[in-house]
Amino acid sequence: MAKRTNARWGVAALLGLGVLISYFDRVNLSVAHSALRATFGISDVTYGYLLSAYSWTYMVMQLPSGTLLDRWGVRRVLLVAILLWAIASGLAAVAPSIVLLFAARFLLGVGEAPTFPANAKAIGLWFPEAERSKPTAIFDASAKLSLGLGTPILGLIMLHYGLRTNLGTTAVLSLLYAGLFALVYRDPGTGEGAVSEAAAERNAREISLGSLVRQRKVWGVALGSGAYNYCFYLLLTWLPVYLELGVRMSARSAVLLSGVPWMVAAFADFAVGGVLVDSLIRRGSNPDTVRRAVLLGGTAFGLCIFAPAILHAPFAIVVCLTLAISGLAAAAPVLWTIPTLLSPPGGVGRLGSLINFVNQIAAISAPVVTGYLRSSTHTFGAAFAVAGVLLLLGIASYALLLGKIVRMTLPAPILPMEPGTS
Repeated sequence: MAKRTNARWGVAALLGLGVLISYFDRVNLSVAHSALRATFGISDVTYGYLLSAYSWTYMVMQLPSGTLLDRWGVRRVLLVAILLWAIASGLAAVAPSIVLLFAARFLLGVGEAPTFPANAKAIGLWFPEAERSKPTAIFDASAKLSLGLGTPILGLIMLHYGLRTNLGTTAVLSLLYAGLFALVYRDPGTGEGAVSEAAAERNAREISLGSLVRQRKVWGVALGSGAYNYCFYLLLTWLPVYLELGVRMSARSAVLLSGVPWMVAAFADFAVGGVLVDSLIRRGSNPDTVRRAVLLGGTAFGLCIFAPAILHAPFAIVVCLTLAISGLAAAAPVLWTIPTLLSPPGGVGRLGSLINFVNQIAAISAPVVTGYLRSSTHTFGAAFAVAGVLLLLGIASYALLLGKIVRMTLPAPILPMEPGTS
């Protein structure tokens, strides 16, 4: 194995920056409810569909993304993807109609689809198994940090300068990141920074999608992750609107306060899901026990998402939602190390994409279902209750189907016979 240097931490930071910028693109419409209604005359139901639009193409592209990653590597696939999402962000900023804004969001989903599977694969290639929680936490915590920073910043930009400037800001940032990624990132070879798994990936036979979907553990992690993502996207897309219309805050207070739970969650993500997990494993604790405890315990804290369905005091609701987001965030780095821990070499990209495929079914459902429930009940209680029930099912999936987080043994592929053999 080649000598490892601190270059791998630069890779982790670069991936984290990409996630931060990509989530600016996802949250820019969440702070624009009133502006979108004024500009395009849309209803809450249409707004829910618009919030979920990029998740449709994001979901469709998950499984092809995994195949491309396993075949072509992180650098080539992710560079093309970043350029596509930068173009999509620019088109959204100048879209003259709601139809073209939907089209831009669909293209954004295509561009951002490989991001998390590519990041998980890159961490598996650059970092040894005992070190993966912290770098995974860097890119996953960046999503929460992005929401903590992006919600108030983009919200204030929109309130002061308008919808187009809000969308244009994210387009410029995305284009700058595309250039930075092209200059900096390389897939590890046999030289400095490479780990043994990188060589194993290069020499491995491809793992078929069919062999993965037949595994109980795969369904356990995918269903649990989907429940997590439903809650995550409910809060990502509707939290500012809920604070303004459900808790009766001013628009300015709503966008500012929306960032606070995400900032706390970013800290919990990195400190618990990253630093604490890696520290315990390095000190000799059983890796499976540590990871499962954080995965199940953090997800259990997420059940505080029931709060808006049963409480009425604004302060108590915000505290509970902060605990919910933070618990889910603490579990997330463990969740995103699972593809590299469960799959044999040759299938990490496909497994990550399969998990994210299920995630996007949840990401599509959460804003749409919330829009319908809000429109029909004129409250948000039912929407948060649905999220809590799904999270209970996700915890059961982790406990009963996923079980121990250990490498799966998959059937060997049937190879074609060579001419002249029998």
